[in-house]
Amino acid sequence: MARGKIVIRRIEKMSSRQVTFSKRRRGLLKKAHELAILCDVQVGVIVFSSTGRLYEYASSTTTTTMGMPSIIHKYQSAREHQQLLNPVSQIMFWEGEVRKLQQEMQILQDHQRKLMGERLSNLGVNDLCLLENQLENSLRCIREKKEQSFANHTVQLNEKMSA
Repeated sequence: MARGKIVIRRIEKMSSRQVTFSKRRRGLLKKAHELAILCDVQVGVIVFSSTGRLYEYASSTTTTTMGMPSIIHKYQSAREHQQLLNPVSQIMFWEGEVRKLQQEMQILQDHQRKLMGERLSNLGVNDLCLLENQLENSLRCIREKKEQSFANHTVQLNEKMSA
């Protein structure tokens, strides 16, 4: 007996809609499972009901257990890669990267100026105290490094003189 075609539109009767949702959800998840097994592919299905309840399926392979987070991460990576293949998206991506690097460079230049004692007029007392502590810590590290270098040099000279 052949099934008749149905018109694909929203089911108005709430109970019929819920029954149809439940059956088709089960069928969809079953088909996803079959596809994953038969074709050895990674499949992820996420379904939210009208009440907001989550139903999901994530396939796993024999070598590694993949979860939904892994599949979603792989999807996002593939999508980013695909967007980079589009010249307009690629230009927008690199323009964004340039802006980020310019901002980072500006921050580093401002920090370097502060360490050199330039443009300190807009800093408050707390900022100046933090900067002073940073400089004192840096100076202490430099002195320790210099003393270690002198000690190593002295040991080498003593070894040469005794040889």
